[in-house]
Amino acid sequence: MSDRRGPLGLSPARWGAGGDEGDWLPVTAGESQAAVFRSADGTRYAKCVVAADTAGLEAERDRVIWLSDQGVPGQRVLGWRSGDAGSCLVTSAVDGVPADQVSVADLRASWESITDAVRRLHDVPVQRCPFRRDLDTMVATARDVVTRGTVNPEFLPVEQRHTPPAELLARLVPQVTRRREQEATDTVVCHGDLCLPNIILDPRTLNVAGFIDLGRLGQADRYADLALLLANARETWPDKEQAHNADTAFAKRYGISLDHDRLRFYLHLDPLTWG
Repeated sequence: MSDRRGPLGLSPARWGAGGDEGDWLPVTAGESQAAVFRSADGTRYAKCVVAADTAGLEAERDRVIWLSDQGVPGQRVLGWRSGDAGSCLVTSAVDGVPADQVSVADLRASWESITDAVRRLHDVPVQRCPFRRDLDTMVATARDVVTRGTVNPEFLPVEQRHTPPAELLARLVPQVTRRREQEATDTVVCHGDLCLPNIILDPRTLNVAGFIDLGRLGQADRYADLALLLANARETWPDKEQAHNADTAFAKRYGISLDHDRLRFYLHLDPLTWG
C-alpha cells in the first residue's frame, strides 16, 4: 500500500486541505523534502513542506497569487496552512496536458500558442512585479550550490557532466558584467523555469491553458526563460533541421533576433542554481 503522507508524514488532509487521506494521491517528492499531491478528482494540487522550507513555499504562494491577477493563465491559490511542523499550499489544477507529453506533431501545432503565451507573460509591465530573480541573484545562488557540492549532474548538459561544477561556474563568471548590462535594458517578468512540463496545453485546441510551478517567477533577463524553453524543445524535435526551424519560427513570432551566446550563457548557468 502506498504511503499517502509523503516525506516526514506530511499530508494535505493533515493540514486542512480538505477531505481525508484517501482524497489525495501522491505525485512526487520534490526538492527540500517537498511532497506534492493531486486530489482524487484532479482539480487541485497540494505541496507540503517541513518548517525549514516554509519561506520558500510562501514565496511560491505569493507568486501564484500575483500572476493570477495579471491576466496570465495559470494556477490559483485555494488554500494555505502553516504551523510548527511545516506548511501546505493548495492550488487549482490547470486543466490540460503538459507540453512535454504531447506528440511531436501536436507540439508543432501548439508552437505558435506557446510563443504567444510566453510573449504575453514577458509583456506584463515589469514595474508591477515585486519579485526578482536577476542575474546577480542567480550567480549568488549558483555559488552557494556549487560550494555546498549539491549540483545535480542530471540537470547539466551531457557534455558537462564530467566537469567539476566549480570549473563550469568559473567559465561563466567573466561574462557576468556583459550579461548584467544586457539585463539592465531587457528585464521582463520571467517564469524562471520555463520548460515544457510547466506549460499546460488544452488537448482539444492545443492552445496554452496556463503555466504551473511558479516558484522562481520574477524580474530577469528574458533570455533566462528563452534559453530553457528552446533547449528543452530541441530535445523533442526529431532532427536538427526541425529544431532550427522551430527556433526560427519562435523568434519570428516572438519578435526577436536570437543571441545564441546569450542563450548558451543562461542555459549553462541555470543548472548550477538547483540544489
